[in-house]
Amino acid sequence: MKAIESIRAIVRVTDLELTNWMARYGLVLLRLSLGIVFLWFGALKFFPEMSPAQDLATRTISVLTRGLVTPAVSLPLLASWECIIGIGLVVGRGLRVTLLLLFAQMLGTLTPIVLFPHEVFTKVPFAPTLEGQYIIKNLVLISAGIVVGATVRGGWMLAEPPLYRQPSVADPRGATTRPPSNERRSQSAAAYKLAQTDFD
Repeated sequence: MKAIESIRAIVRVTDLELTNWMARYGLVLLRLSLGIVFLWFGALKFFPEMSPAQDLATRTISVLTRGLVTPAVSLPLLASWECIIGIGLVVGRGLRVTLLLLFAQMLGTLTPIVLFPHEVFTKVPFAPTLEGQYIIKNLVLISAGIVVGATVRGGWMLAEPPLYRQPSVADPRGATTRPPSNERRSQSAAAYKLAQTDFD
């Protein structure tokens, strides 16, 4: 029985460590991976026939601008746009502007679903083509951008329910805030100690 309790304590401690690690680094990794995807896919568009999405993208822009923006102009413009988003995310500066560009670009990438449904789906609207899958996966990128956007005012990720509350003008009942670093360390140490109680 003691062995089972010890195993449970080890599992709890391991879970706590892993969850804290993910909370500590998850947002940074999400921002970097999102930036790498935009930078990579954007850079491909500078080279003819390297991006599988370039034909659909340029035709979409041509339709949206009623032919005013030709593929010769729209492709390098789109490539630059995506690279700027990627660099902004990787560097982590000017995130408000970067995310504004991201959401605007994502809105454009979804329009082929309406403009070219028979190229996006083999059976509308249930079975997407390869291009359709490429477009639909942007829903994940949009959600990732929203999560990153939640950090622009100093937000962070909690591994556990908040333990620290203080009154605020906006919410007199108390608003969850990020405790000072020394207090966060104390909370983590307390939680770690609590998880190890079965060893005693």
